[in-house]
Amino acid sequence: MWQAEDDGVFSVSSVKDLEKTFRIGVLSDTHLPGSGEAVAFLQDLVEHCLAPVDMILHAGDLVDPELLHVFGDCPVHAVRGNMDPATPGVPVKKLLEVRGFSIGLMHGWGPPQGLEQRILNEFSGVKLDCLVYGHSHRPVCMVRDGMLILNPGSATDRRGMSFHSVGLIEVGHRIKGSIIRID
Repeated sequence: MWQAEDDGVFSVSSVKDLEKTFRIGVLSDTHLPGSGEAVAFLQDLVEHCLAPVDMILHAGDLVDPELLHVFGDCPVHAVRGNMDPATPGVPVKKLLEVRGFSIGLMHGWGPPQGLEQRILNEFSGVKLDCLVYGHSHRPVCMVRDGMLILNPGSATDRRGMSFHSVGLIEVGHRIKGSIIRID
């Protein structure tokens, strides 16, 4: 279920079982055309590498925004990457709140050096618990100054990495992330 951008912060707090970990699948830089093969690939990726998930984040460079509708009833939040067309409802950056944790979502731009800091500067004045970004195709999962920083890498274009990857964020009493190798 594609969630178009609104004027506020998207919040998830009315989960029936707050003891259950809220799982967020994270994708970026998929660079897929809107074909039947692309739809099958994305559905298979979520089903076999990330499931079960309660939400999907796409950190940009999807290429065909129609693919945001392929995940069925699972809420999907996405931002525009440098390879994406301007699309109503797909902002450049997004702020979400999941069970009291703030998550900043942005693609990024420019060279890999300084990428995280450029994106963090775009969220200045906002206390983030987690930053999700893309652009570099290089997976990153670390905690810096109490903030989870996650780049899922790319499931389709390794750009010099030895593996394709996606990310997973788990929100419970704390927020934690991981990178999942898919080959």
